[in-house]
Amino acid sequence: MPPHLPNRLLPRQLLNAFISAEDKTFYEHGGLDWQGIANAVVREIQIKIRGKGQKVGASTITQQVARGFFLSNEKTYIRKIKEIFLALKIEKTLNKEEILTLYLNRSFLGNRAYGVGAAAQVYYGKNLHELTLPEIAMIAGLPQAPSAANPIRNPARAMARRNWVLSRMLEKNNITQAQYQEAIDTPIS
Repeated sequence: MPPHLPNRLLPRQLLNAFISAEDKTFYEHGGLDWQGIANAVVREIQIKIRGKGQKVGASTITQQVARGFFLSNEKTYIRKIKEIFLALKIEKTLNKEEILTLYLNRSFLGNRAYGVGAAAQVYYGKNLHELTLPEIAMIAGLPQAPSAANPIRNPARAMARRNWVLSRMLEKNNITQAQYQEAIDTPIS
């Protein structure tokens, strides 16, 4: 697979799966999900006050591109502010296809796989266009926890994440109820 495969050459369901899982408003926002950021801030405050709870993510695909190409993964407020400004700059410089292409071709997806083409080969020994819907959903579920939720290291967690991606695709009408049911009934491979 070429290192910079434009997303117009990628399977439509692959694009749908990643957008459903990682940034459902990708085509509507200008780089930031303000509601998601507000929810994350409220959650952070609740955690600080109560001393417990689970953080929520608010990064858009554009923010993930900013972090992956220009910033470290350190969890600081300064890094997050830089990420926000970089995402706004990226959205002014690149179109949505270019941003998605960077994201899909360069993201770490576990097991030494960088990009969706490499992930298809590593996990299934297939080219992208040969992947089934459950396999696509499995790969789309990896960015959140690529090492911990991959099907080789943790099949149960990977299957749960895959099924969550499928449910998001169903919510967005990217797949039918029948496709969803068939996919979640498919055992992990």
